[in-house]
Amino acid sequence: MDGIIAVWKPAGWTSHDVVAKVRRIVRMKRIGHAGTLDPMVTGVLPLCLGRSTRVVEYLQERPKAYEAVIQLGVATDTEDLTGTVLEEQSDIKVTQEQVLQVLQSFVGEIDQVPPMYSAVKVDGKRLYELAREGKTVERKSRKVTIHQIDLLSCDLDSDHPRFSFSVICSKGTYIRTLCVDIGRALGVPAAMAELIRTMSGGITREQCVTLEELEELQAAGRLEERMLPAEIAIEHLARVQADASVTEMALRGQKIPYNRITDSFDSSSLVRLYGENDAFIGIYKADDEALALKPVKVFS
Repeated sequence: MDGIIAVWKPAGWTSHDVVAKVRRIVRMKRIGHAGTLDPMVTGVLPLCLGRSTRVVEYLQERPKAYEAVIQLGVATDTEDLTGTVLEEQSDIKVTQEQVLQVLQSFVGEIDQVPPMYSAVKVDGKRLYELAREGKTVERKSRKVTIHQIDLLSCDLDSDHPRFSFSVICSKGTYIRTLCVDIGRALGVPAAMAELIRTMSGGITREQCVTLEELEELQAAGRLEERMLPAEIAIEHLARVQADASVTEMALRGQKIPYNRITDSFDSSSLVRLYGENDAFIGIYKADDEALALKPVKVFS
């Protein structure tokens, strides 16, 4: 069985829990997920099955989308409401206009310091392991990109002001940290209250199945009806068509001369190669010295 199954991850489950459950349902070990979600977070978790695990890295590199709820007036050690409260502030006066202005100030490339409760490694040890030991270490900031951010709703007059926003961001963006930084820009402590991942690598909520639906589909022998093709992970790459003779060359692992390709492409980017009957062959990159496309990963 090859392809991608998009699971709607339930709250309380780790990404590893979901993978383990799906392995039992479909009775296969070769499954990889594209992007870890914290236990409290729900949303899109793409699972690559069989040979499609070879596209996990490409799925992970693509943008992700979230809907988050931020609570003002509280700061925790985990940057969300599951952690220990470090600071509280009452009588917060923030307007919707201020929120809108601050949100838009985060669009573009920003610097972000990974939270202590994260899987980032420092000197060979994951930060969350150090955090559980009560240690705090210096972390280097990273460049991440916020492609779009929009205010969804506001409740700023309550004792615990909250607002929700949607965001499209690059790989490696910590939404918990983004919430903390938004609060800091508003001049108040803040923490993430809720988070849903609505899109991962171009895969949306509408394409997902729940674990319960997955079990029912497997029992009915209809699981493949909900599987997505591996090439969905790389649909952002330029498509190059090959004829029958070129297909044979590709399947033997040979380079494909430029003069055998009719489609134009950017030689600085990877391309996806298709053969007869639109069969997906694999991922290729340009070799300008050899004037040919060189195989990166062949699938067919």
